[in-house]
Amino acid sequence: MTETAFRNLPSVDRLVADPRVAAELGGLPRHRLVELAREELAAARAAIAAGNPAPDYESLLQAIIRRGLGLMILSLRRVINATGVIIHTNLGRAPLSRAARAAIEAVAAGYSNLEFDLETGERGHRHAHLEELLVRVTGAEAGFAVNNNASAVLLGLMTLGHGREVIVSRGQAVEIGGGFRIPDVLRQSGARLVEVGTTNRTYLQDYETAIGPETAAILRVHRSNFRIVGFTTEPEVAELADLAHRRGIVLLDDLGSGCLIDTTRFGLPKEPLIQESIAAGADLVFFSGDKLLGGPQAGIIVGRRELVERLRRHPLARAVRIDKLCLAGLAATLTHYLKDEALTEIPVWWMIARSADEVRARAAAWADQLAGFAPVDVVPVKSAVGGGSLPGETLPSFALAVRPRNGDVVGLARRLRLRTPPVVGRVEADQLLLDPRTVLPEDEEDLLGALRQALSG
Repeated sequence: MTETAFRNLPSVDRLVADPRVAAELGGLPRHRLVELAREELAAARAAIAAGNPAPDYESLLQAIIRRGLGLMILSLRRVINATGVIIHTNLGRAPLSRAARAAIEAVAAGYSNLEFDLETGERGHRHAHLEELLVRVTGAEAGFAVNNNASAVLLGLMTLGHGREVIVSRGQAVEIGGGFRIPDVLRQSGARLVEVGTTNRTYLQDYETAIGPETAAILRVHRSNFRIVGFTTEPEVAELADLAHRRGIVLLDDLGSGCLIDTTRFGLPKEPLIQESIAAGADLVFFSGDKLLGGPQAGIIVGRRELVERLRRHPLARAVRIDKLCLAGLAATLTHYLKDEALTEIPVWWMIARSADEVRARAAAWADQLAGFAPVDVVPVKSAVGGGSLPGETLPSFALAVRPRNGDVVGLARRLRLRTPPVVGRVEADQLLLDPRTVLPEDEEDLLGALRQALSG
């Protein structure tokens, strides 16, 4: 029986020559089609040997076509975010401004003056494209960028703390996303962690008592993805800076989310501002480019010029340096802050700044356009800032609630996710919620078209 099943399997040539393969996978050369056919046949033989039924010809053919299409369609692609989570880590965090996208495209399209001084005709430095912008918007003496904030913190600790002690409050020895733990980073950098205080209360005296001849720095870490509330105490940045400078050590401030705009303007709790940390005396400040800053992934380092130069010259700096595309997008993003236009041009700030009434009006307009396709309603919801910024904080918002006539809300959500471009919402209480706050204006027609088709189908 098994031998018959093996003999009944189609040949590679028969599968590859099927007209449907050419129709669906015409963009792949024949040797790639042969590879796919051989792999599917090998899997079929293994299944037969394990006592399972042999797949029929049609199943084999469709498996080849599915895998071939998967090779030709890029896995990483644009998604419409209707979840209401503004900085959505799983959906790529901050969407870029039009100017940032244009800057990236311009640099990607050909050669650039990445490390070339156009005035002198001599070799230049990639950091020159950012430093003046960083100085202007943060008030620091100097600055540069690496590939992410974890790298920025590691570079700072390795340069200034290797072989020496770095003091951290026990309440700040935290784990950020992806298993990034402050104690582990200190260990990797070669610095020795000295924890002071308790989880909820650390006093200035705790730091002062811990400073000794082997101390290199105080590291302050912003708890950007959780809060400790209630019976709590911790020194202000200015107090730590004064202590550090009196004792001949440096204050390093890891602010994580990279905020340059006062969040209290929008009814949110105050997020630490980079420029305030610099003004308070922090020697180096580290922050992300792709969170509240609203740019591409990057780790940004600003502070005293002498320390910034030491970090730039460290061998690790080359291993974690920023690439030309992120550099172009980050420069364009910083220019929005320079021109006081972040609230209108940077998508994450445009989303944060929208009032609940504005969001409700968009949701109502969507409901009007979908009348007749399914029962829809406009309901109050909460939008989250997300992305390790302002933990647990939300903005009042409104969403379009869709209830398909067949009752299959999960199926509707899946159909929308599998469209091009995919639309991602959230399922709650037997309805699909789509929050306009996180839908870019240029994505609105695609979202509505996807909904009409998914509901009609």
